[in-house]
Formats: sequence, C-alpha cells, structure tokens
Amino acid sequence: MAGKHEPTIRTVGARREPLIRKAFIGTVCQRVATGQRVRRTLPKWGRIHIDRQLPFIMVYRKPQATEDAGTELLVMGEASYLMATGDAKQNKGLSKLVLEVARTLKQAFGSVLIVEVWSARDANGGDTFRIIMPKSHKIGSTVSAFEQALVSEQPDEDDDDVVVIEVARFSPPGLPALMTAATAAKEGIHLMGIEVLPTYRNPKSGELYPMIHRALCGRIARATKRGFYDFTRRHTTHRPPHFLALGPRAMVKAVWQVDQQLAEISNTFDLILAVTPINSEEAWQSFRKSKFSSVPDFRYRPLLLDPSLLKRRLFSVPLEKIEDPTLGDLFLAQQLDLDRKISLLAERGTPNFTLTSLQLFGRMDSEIVNQAFNLLETVKPPRRRETVGTVNAEMFAAYANEELDYLKRTLPDITSRAVIRKDVVGLMVSRGNLLIGKSLSIAPERVPASLAHEVGTHMVTYINARMQPFRQLYVGLPGYEEFQEGIACLSEYLAGGLDSNRIRLLAARVVAVARMVGGASFIDVFQELCNDHKFTQRSAFIVTMRVFRGGGFTKDAVYLRGLIQVLKHLQDGGHFDSLLIGKFNLEHVPIIEELKLRRILGPAPVRPSYLDNPAARQRLDEVRAGMSIMDLVKRLKR
Repeated sequence: MAGKHEPTIRTVGARREPLIRKAFIGTVCQRVATGQRVRRTLPKWGRIHIDRQLPFIMVYRKPQATEDAGTELLVMGEASYLMATGDAKQNKGLSKLVLEVARTLKQAFGSVLIVEVWSARDANGGDTFRIIMPKSHKIGSTVSAFEQALVSEQPDEDDDDVVVIEVARFSPPGLPALMTAATAAKEGIHLMGIEVLPTYRNPKSGELYPMIHRALCGRIARATKRGFYDFTRRHTTHRPPHFLALGPRAMVKAVWQVDQQLAEISNTFDLILAVTPINSEEAWQSFRKSKFSSVPDFRYRPLLLDPSLLKRRLFSVPLEKIEDPTLGDLFLAQQLDLDRKISLLAERGTPNFTLTSLQLFGRMDSEIVNQAFNLLETVKPPRRRETVGTVNAEMFAAYANEELDYLKRTLPDITSRAVIRKDVVGLMVSRGNLLIGKSLSIAPERVPASLAHEVGTHMVTYINARMQPFRQLYVGLPGYEEFQEGIACLSEYLAGGLDSNRIRLLAARVVAVARMVGGASFIDVFQELCNDHKFTQRSAFIVTMRVFRGGGFTKDAVYLRGLIQVLKHLQDGGHFDSLLIGKFNLEHVPIIEELKLRRILGPAPVRPSYLDNPAARQRLDEVRAGMSIMDLVKRLKR
C-alpha cells in the first residue's frame, strides 16, 4: 500500500511523435517563395536552413541504427541545407518537405539541384568521395565541376581520391530514397549523392579526429560552391558573379558572440605599448655617456593583466559552435595568434621572448636578409643638408587633425584623434588613435609620408574596419602587421614622401633583427649600423632599441617584407582600395573577397586624402604595371 504522503501515479497515454505536417511545409515554402530566410527545427532531430533563394539544397539524414559523428557538419557550411533524422516515421513528411521546397525554388530559377551527403559504410576502395548520379542525369558538366573541385581541394595533388558512379537508384545505406529519379525528372529536379569515407573519425570508437574533420569540412564547402556555381550558371536563370557569392550571408548568433569575445580579449592589452620602453630618452643619454660601451637598461609599463587568466578566458571561447568553415578557420587562427601574443607579454625580458616573437612575425629567411644588405649597399647614405626648422609634436598633431577633418567629411562619426603623450617615442597608432611622442621632431619633408603612413593607413584601416560587422578586422587578423606595414610604406611613396633614407632604414631594421636572432649583442648591432652602414649614432640607437626591446622583438623585419609583398600583390592585379577595408594579412585577401561577395562585408567608407592627388594615382598605376623594390629605389633616385 502506498504511504500516506506518496503521490498518486496516473497512467497517461503515450504522446504522439511530432511529424512534419502540411502546415509546416506550407510556412517554409511561403518564406522561400517570398525570399525570406528559413531556419526551423525539424521534428525529433534536425534543421532546415535556407539563407536566401538559391537553386540548390544540400541534405543529410542521420541514420538510426548507427552512430555517425561529424557527418552532419559537412553540409552546414552551405547557404541552403537540410539535416534530418533517418527515422522511418519521419520519411514521408521529410520527402514531401524536400519536394515542395524544390518545387518552390524551381519556380524561381527554372531548375534545382538536390545533393544528399552521407558517410560510407565500407572503405570504397580507398576513395574519399564517391559522386553518385542517376543514369539518366543531364548535368554532366556539373558532375565534372564537382569532381574537379573536390580533386583540386585535396591536400595531396598526387592522390586522386574522387570517383563518379552512375546508378539506377541511390540513397544512403539503410534509408529509402528521398525522391525517385522518375519524380525528379518529371519535376525538373536534379539529384546527386556524395558518399564520404569517414576518415575524420576513429573506425572503432567513432571518436572524431577534430583537425582532420575541420579540414574536410572546409574542403567540401569550397568544392561544393564551385559545383553549385557551374550548375547555377548552366541550368538556371540565376547569375552569381563568383562561386564564393553562393556562401551564406546570414550569420548565426554564435558567430557574433565569438567575434565579440575575441575582440574583448584582444582589447585588454596593447602589445606594442607593452614592449616599448618608457625611458628611451634617458636610456639614450646613458648609452651615449658610456661612450656606447654599456647596454642601456630599459624600463616598461607594468602589465595590467594576468596572462594565465587571460589564456583561460581565451580558450573558453566556444569556437566549436561556428558552422561556417571559412569563419571557423579564421577564428581559430585568431585564437592561436592571441595565445602567442599573450605568451609574448608573459615572456617579456626572458630568453623565450624572441622565440615567441618569431612565431608571431615570421622567421628570418635568407632572401629578405640578402635583399636588405643589397639595399644598404645600393642606396648610399644621403648627404647631410641643412634643414630649415623641424616639426614638433604640436605642429604634427595639427597636421594630423587636418587629415582627420578630411575623413570626417565622409564619415562624421569618426572618434579617432591625435594625442600627445610623454611615454611614447615618435608616432604610433593604438586602437584608432594617433599617439605622438611629446619630444617628436621631424623634418618638414617627412610630414606627408608620416601622415600617409600613420593616418592614411593605420587610422584609415581602423576606421573602415569599425564600420564592418566583424570586430576582428579592426583588432587585426592573424599576422596582419606585415601586410599592414607594407601598405603603410607604399602609401609613403604614393604620397610623394618616401626617400632613400627611409628605404635604408627599413633595410637596417631587417639586418638588425637578423643579427639579433643570430646572437649579436646590442652593442654589436649598434656598432655595425654606425660603422658598416653609416647610420648616425642616434638613428642606430633607435633601430637597435626597437629590435632589442622586450628581450628581442622581431616585428621590425615585417616593414620591408610587407612592402615587397604589397608591390607583388598589386602587380598581380590586386586592388589598392580593397586593402584599406581593415587589418589583415595577404593570405586573408581571398577570405575578405569572399565575405564581400557574400555581402557580409561592405566597401571601405573612407580613403586617404593623398589618393585625390593625380600624382599619387599615377604612381599607383606604375606600381600596378610592375615594380620591384629595386625599381622603386631607382625611381627615388630620379
């Protein structure tokens, strides 16, 4: 007998399993027909995601009898996909949903392609992909496009791991066909299957190999867009400008959350300020007083963060929630880049500092070092000439504010400003603001170049990036410094302010970094710059200080490398204005272009004032026609 206080248990009838109903299908098709975004959960398991009207949809059905870890993620990089349970009770409604959505898309485009993806149950003869087609298919060029794209995206070019098979009927193992070939032909729908060898998981435990899986997701996402592009251009009325334009435009909430969290972590510190001595003038006076025989003692700002806690926060950012392979790879690279920067802060003043710096800014290869020595031999030290006056900090701030006023005529809400500070040497842009050392003193002829470098590049790219949805563009994508400094140095030339002394300085920085990495001391590098390369003692000290700060900072090698890189990029057809949209590396240019084609990124709203000058535009045309660093030097001699 039940106790006095025990609840009475009543038997309730079993709930009916939810199914895909006619009303649900009608709602989805209505949104598709009117060009609205669809992101709806399906009964039991799954989702239909249609970013916008496109003449294709990728499908994945999760098998009921076996585990199939990771396969659903292979379709989630598409702008139009459906993933659902393979439960037999759901099949009728699911087939009806796919058919009606396909009919709706066919009305818009004249034809539609459905590609179903599943994992292979056997080794398939070792082939990673099997493209499976009905024997009666009429899209041979598209099949070839899918095959060629999957082959071209494979990591080993000598290993052809894609085969095409024609069959009368196909479906994933153990599941009925979503649609018969006859029905598809009658409706003007084209069918394709892609069977994937699950090399991305352990065959016994089913556990994912995350790195292999991530790479395969990216490979499929890039390849399928090329295949869909061929189908779209040949068999539908849709005319996308590029295969990358077929990627998703809408971002899930997780993307913006990850972007915000990474940006917040990046904004907790300023790497350049943290490794820049606060007593540079005092150190110079002490070094000179010792007759350049005692290594100066540099002091730095106290760190306002605990690197261990910041790393804990960094690696708690949920990158695994990012569905888009392009953005997933980008955020992962950013996470690793931030990890190195935080390590660099923690290692300031230790032997490990230089090693981590090399990881961040790249190793010193012999080609760039030889190029630097060649420039120092070719470009002779300029003759000393009398300079009529110099430009101090207050005067330069006034010039910088004039440039900012020019930008504000296009974008009035600009908050960036010029700030004079005692703890800064020279010029530096930090988080969109121009920091001007109070002791600044530069020759008047260097003002246009300095403005083009600091305001026209570093501030302009920050301001433009702030107008884009992704914060990483103004924080700076991994390795952005090299390309960014290359653009800034080229801008000096375009503005008419680059001179031979500046070229020698960029080369000297590379030589100083190479010597430091090779084991030379502070005094050795200083003496070489003075004696062998004829730099003034003051200039040699500044170059050496910049390279040895923090324990051995290799960033100064990127200026010359970046300039050479940008010259080559423009010669190869790159657009200069596109480089001003934000802070990124040369390797990110295709990603930036992809995001622009997907209408996630917009055009750069502001451009530097020097580009209004016909002489600057003529110089830019000459660069596009082909100009090496030595060609640039020859032009400076004219």
